[in-house]
Amino acid sequence: MKRVLRIFSWKSCLLLSIIVLLLLIVFSFYGLYTNKFYFFKYDNYIFPFLTIVHFVFLYAMWFKIKENEPPDPQMRNLEFALYIIFLIYIFRVIDTLLTLLTYSEFESHLIPVTFFPMGILILLLYLMLLLLTLIAFRYRKDLVGPYKFDDINNQIDSWD
Repeated sequence: MKRVLRIFSWKSCLLLSIIVLLLLIVFSFYGLYTNKFYFFKYDNYIFPFLTIVHFVFLYAMWFKIKENEPPDPQMRNLEFALYIIFLIYIFRVIDTLLTLLTYSEFESHLIPVTFFPMGILILLLYLMLLLLTLIAFRYRKDLVGPYKFDDINNQIDSWD
């Protein structure tokens, strides 16, 4: 993990996470088997809706690092929600991989030539999102600090 952290600084991790999330939002409307975009299927809006939590967490992490602030309960709750969304990202990786592996079942049908290039691109973007999310968790722990709320009342100065 230390080698990966040397490659990705916290700023590049945030920027790459935003780029990958935006690309995956666009590709969430894309149909691999048909090579068309489907904007009227409500299932395609689930992933973009869930990425709002990821974007807010990235903003909170950026703000905490930039202002040198300690973590707060709201950031902890965002991170815990992102743990659950991380499981959905894993599901999307498996779903995309299974879609790519079912190519042989539909050989008799007309499958677009973009099936494998786009499918592999989407799979690589999901894998990169998983890696960047884990790196963001690590940077939050290293640069923002651990979540210690047991003695939060002792750290508050009411005269400030």
